[in-house]
Amino acid sequence: MRARRTGRRPGNPDTRESILAAARTAFAERGFDAASIRVIATAAGVDPALVHHYFGTKEELFRATVEIPVDPAELLPGVLAGGPDGVGERLVRTFLGVWDSPAGAAAVALLRSAVNNEWSARLLREFLVTQVLRRVLDRLDLDPAELPLRGALVGTQLAGLAMMRYVIRLEPVASADPETLVAAIGPTVQRYLTGPLPA
Repeated sequence: MRARRTGRRPGNPDTRESILAAARTAFAERGFDAASIRVIATAAGVDPALVHHYFGTKEELFRATVEIPVDPAELLPGVLAGGPDGVGERLVRTFLGVWDSPAGAAAVALLRSAVNNEWSARLLREFLVTQVLRRVLDRLDLDPAELPLRGALVGTQLAGLAMMRYVIRLEPVASADPETLVAAIGPTVQRYLTGPLPA
């Protein structure tokens, strides 16, 4: 009698790609919250359990769909650990740490794609809102009615910084020491997060 093999069986690459294609469409058309694993599985013609087999959670499937090389759930606790004071600086520091790392090349590719492709733009927008901005804003004691504007304002700073430093490479921002940028941009992000908004 042969010994039974253990561990996850290698999957069919076509099935994996079908799930990813269905997920891209669902996330872009419906957004992260409304795109359920069941909807994605149905569109891919597979059982929902197979989606979990290949990708784990919905968040992991979304990251694979957007091809984000880092997990915000692992990075953001450090941003939030010090409480509301200084969260803007910590967010900018963490953001630069990712983009200046080897993972930054994939992030630059995604940003370039989002500028030229509406589907990529929708996916990047969903990623920023649901996986980054919402996770930060939900941990701060803020008026829920203000969260969309605060999140969008923070997004303008982070996306603008990424575009100028890594795509357009505007000097001296492109070659500036990260701590210089943290000191310059962090307080603005902090104001967007916790400061008074215009009436």
